[in-house]
Amino acid sequence: MIGTGHYRDMLTQLQQNRRIIQDFSLTTLAAIPSLFGRLIYLSSLRDLSSGRYEHAGLLALHPEEAVQQALAKCHEEVFERILETPLTVQEGDLRACLDTMPGGLCLTVSHWQRMEAYRVLLPEQSPDYLKELFCSNLRALLEILRSESSSAHSSA
Repeated sequence: MIGTGHYRDMLTQLQQNRRIIQDFSLTTLAAIPSLFGRLIYLSSLRDLSSGRYEHAGLLALHPEEAVQQALAKCHEEVFERILETPLTVQEGDLRACLDTMPGGLCLTVSHWQRMEAYRVLLPEQSPDYLKELFCSNLRALLEILRSESSSAHSSA
């Protein structure tokens, strides 16, 4: 049987995680205009070899495990929000995001298609069926963006 002290500790942890998520969302994520941009940013905070998130500002203020849980939750929430968004809206959001990449839209789309670079955006704890849906959607959206940019170049 679990004692009341354990439940109190869990509640404290949940409240702390909620504060971290709210602070991070309102200060950092709100400054990023697109959902895909937010997803890319959150993914960039995760070390690919360990799966741990690194954010010096949050780690200076909060316990490491709380930061890990909060950033993982933010990552999953942005990922799921993208999946809940209609594909036409996702297309515009992805276009706006990729347009700001150093190589521009055409080069980034080509690279993402060739290397499936978008796979690093997947949150570790998300169910496989959501990961596959996301990848399927991204392949379709990238093809749309590629074909639109090809036809724009050929008509120019």
